[in-house]
Parts: sequence; C-alpha cells; structure tokens
Amino acid sequence: MKYRVLGQSGLRVSVIGLGTWQLGGEWGKEFSQQEVTPMVQRAHEVGINFIDTAECYGDHTSERLLGQAIKELGLREDFLIATKFGHRFEGNFKRSEPRTGADVEQQLEASLRALQTDHVDLYQYHSVRDSEFFAEDVQAVLEKAKQAGKVRHIGNSIGGGAKTSVQIEASKQMQVETVQIVYNRLSRQAEDLFFPVCERLRLGVLARVPLASGFLSGKYKPGALFAENDVRHAMQSAGKDERLAEVETIARTEVPAGVSMANWALAWCLKSPAVQCVIPGCKNVAQVESNAAAADLPLVEQAHPWAAP
Repeated sequence: MKYRVLGQSGLRVSVIGLGTWQLGGEWGKEFSQQEVTPMVQRAHEVGINFIDTAECYGDHTSERLLGQAIKELGLREDFLIATKFGHRFEGNFKRSEPRTGADVEQQLEASLRALQTDHVDLYQYHSVRDSEFFAEDVQAVLEKAKQAGKVRHIGNSIGGGAKTSVQIEASKQMQVETVQIVYNRLSRQAEDLFFPVCERLRLGVLARVPLASGFLSGKYKPGALFAENDVRHAMQSAGKDERLAEVETIARTEVPAGVSMANWALAWCLKSPAVQCVIPGCKNVAQVESNAAAADLPLVEQAHPWAAP
C-alpha cells in the first residue's frame, strides 16, 4: 500500500480507501455483520487505513456495521474514520435534509453511537447548498465539536456543477481541510472545475465513485440491467448503454494488457497530482483485496507532491 498526506490536514491516508455506501443496503444487497467484519479485517491487513461512510447509508446502518467490526477487531486506532452529515435516510433512495445546527449536533451524536467511538477523524458536509454551508449555527456546532475532541477535521463532500467552486474557494474561511469529489475516467469535470482550486489552496482531495458506480469494473456490457433495489436501476434510462459502450472503448484502447479494468480505473484517478485517496466500494473480501492491489500499478507513483513515506 502507498500513503499520501491528505492536503494540509496532516492525515496520512492509504491511497486506496474503503467506501461503504453499499453497506446501507441500496446496491442490491443487504449485509450482515458476519460479512462486514472480515472485509474490515482484510482492509487492515492490506494496508487500507481510511474508511468513508455517512449517516444516510441506511439509517446509520453502514456506520453501525463498521463500528461493530472495528470494535470486535480492536482496530479503532488503526483506522481514520470519515463520516458525513446533512441527510437522513427515509427509505431506499429517499432522503430528507436536516441541516440546522441542532440537526447537525444530533446527527453527530448518533454517528458516534453507531460507530462506537468518541470521535471521528473527518466530519464532512454532505452535498449541501451554499446557504447551509455558510450557516453560522452549523459552524458553531462544528467548532464546538472540534474543541470537545469529537471531530478532528472538517471536510466537504460536494455535489456537481460549477457553483460548487464557491464552497471550495471558501474552505479556509470555513476551516474545511478536505474535499470529496466525484472523479473517474467517465466523469472528468473536476479537472477543470475543482482541482485547480484544491491545489492552489492545498486541500486534501478524496475521489469518490472512482469506478463510476461499477461501470468501470469491466463486469457490465451494454444492455445490462440492474434490479429495482439497486441504486443503479435509475441509471437505466439515463444513457447507461452509451456509457458502457464508452467503457468498452476505454478497455480496448487505454487499459494495458494483463491489467484488470477496475484496478486500472482506480490507479488512473490516483495519477492526478490533486488526488490523495480514492474510495471505491466493495461487496466482499475479494473486492477489498482487488481494490488494494491497484496501489501497485505504475500509474500510482510515490513521487506525488504530498506523498508520505
């Protein structure tokens, strides 16, 4: 495994993280504790030290499964745990948006209970509007949580669109040290919209959806269908086959012989000097191992501007 320092936060993160939206049950599968604990254990064994979750991945479901696994394994000090605030799970693919200061305080306490920890290493705004990002009552709650040691660092998991750069530009003012951005071989808008600002401000960058919701895994061909309980079902009327056809072209023209499509796609994100960590999801131990192996590809150079030995 390789490691990089996450912007100016001082957090030394594995270049491959553990994304956990799938544990909330919206990717066509419900997870048991007996499945999740071995995944967390294997992540630790292969050098992954960064876990990303959220309050709305199920009703704190992902957090509870992770918290119990980490407790069982006695690995709290070995993992950097990132979670988010600003949504509430209201059923599959449905969210409400409790985002006042009082809401955030309640969500943080609920996340700490679910994760069975007294602090989170990175607490992130979750795709909030500008008015909520700049809300003074939320800022006060976050500052109080930092002073109490319940939150170590503040991050911002942003939505898309050019307007989001307003929030990124204000990161220093808002004590935000990291930004989580959709970035993959099929979605490269961040290169022009966000990365130049992040590099100028030396913000830590986490690339989410690095496998394009599995489209870059190499498993799916044009015409593939997803079940109704899979979040990707909604994509079936939104250019799915066109994107999968593009993946076939990429596999044929860009992916080196003998390298898996998924590993190449993760390493491709990490060749950007703006990115310190990618956070792919996984559904089993084998996928944890496969994701981690991407760190060995030549695209992932240790001579990164913020690399850590």
